[in-house]
Amino acid sequence: MMTLRTLFLTALGCSLSACASVDTASRNVPFETLPQNQATIAEGFEAIDGLAPELQPQSITPVVAAGSLDDGSAIGSVRGADLSISKVTVEVPRALKVSEANRYLPQGDIVWREDPMGDRHAQVLAIVQAALDAGVQPLTGPVEAELEVEVLRFHALTQKARYTTGGVHAIAFTMVLRDAQTGAALTEPREIEADLTAYGGQRALTAMAEGQTQKVRITEFLAQVIQQEILAPGTRQARRGGLIQALNKL
Repeated sequence: MMTLRTLFLTALGCSLSACASVDTASRNVPFETLPQNQATIAEGFEAIDGLAPELQPQSITPVVAAGSLDDGSAIGSVRGADLSISKVTVEVPRALKVSEANRYLPQGDIVWREDPMGDRHAQVLAIVQAALDAGVQPLTGPVEAELEVEVLRFHALTQKARYTTGGVHAIAFTMVLRDAQTGAALTEPREIEADLTAYGGQRALTAMAEGQTQKVRITEFLAQVIQQEILAPGTRQARRGGLIQALNKL
């Protein structure tokens, strides 16, 4: 007659035997490798050093080429993340009207007061050029392109608005990307509106004391705008309109 101790040892032996069988079977299962594309980052989605997190190319919208090469063959499509900008050309046409009137909403195409009296066209060109140069610097893709920009409107604040109500920095320009080797257009010309809230009153004074002048804020903002318009065209949320914003564009 089997004792209780014998029954216990027999049951324990069976249990250990079963565990050993399962372990042996799991070790003998062939190793299943992941597909190659599961182990790599898709091209065009790599992080770009120095680029703001919200502008990293997580969802790239292709920049579809428009036009054709001189020999008639179509230009292939190119993504923003594939580009590096070798040259930025900014034009501020002399036809743009400059306003020096110290009113809340002066009429004109160029309103700029933070530099001394002088050639406002040249001053605006220097601001936009510096901003766009900084904005395209992080782009290091294999396709060399050139950026051409024409300023349509550059409204900063007058002295009166700066020290009272504030308003809107209303800036607009056209942009086109071209192949650096052939000069062929990689994109259709697009009009970009880059409107930024402009500080007034005590807020403006505080910002100036912290080094956030109109020039600094506009330069940093335009750099961000051009990055996003190249990496993901059409995805940028424009500033919500209002009466002042609408009047500032007249």
